[in-house]
Amino acid sequence: MTTPPLRLFFALPCPAQLAGDIAAWRAGVALEGKPVAPENLHLTLAFLGAQPRGQIEPLAALAASLTPASFILRLDRLARWKNGLLHLAPGTLPPELVDLERQLRQRLLAAGFSLESRAFKPHLTLARHCTKLPGTPSPTFDWPASEFALFVSENTAKGTRYRVLGQWPLRPQAPT
Repeated sequence: MTTPPLRLFFALPCPAQLAGDIAAWRAGVALEGKPVAPENLHLTLAFLGAQPRGQIEPLAALAASLTPASFILRLDRLARWKNGLLHLAPGTLPPELVDLERQLRQRLLAAGFSLESRAFKPHLTLARHCTKLPGTPSPTFDWPASEFALFVSENTAKGTRYRVLGQWPLRPQAPT
């Protein structure tokens, strides 16, 4: 008997308080589409797709070998892509985020994992199947990024759920 593969990805998990604040803001805006559950809010760093369960330990070891720095991610751009994905994005990319994504991508490729070739466009998905941008100004949310995680995407009776399989801290910034 074989076990089905797991749908895996690395991401920044949205802190619970921030997820609540974003969900509260979103609830006050007239949105079309299907909102992402607050507990599923995240920023994808690397999508791995279907992977055998045996890859969890090597992926955890790879993640533990990284030494990325913590940072503040300012989400201040509300946008919608042609595919109907409504999202928040940073107007300015923190160099630490760019470095984390680059380190992770390089290590995954060196370990033989296949990754998407499209450019890294960091965003937090608010809703899917959104037909237009809401007529509201972009909010601003400051996200203190202090960890990254390996997630599994699971389909449940209540919809898709993202479950953390492992988390790794981001190195605190040196005082200036």
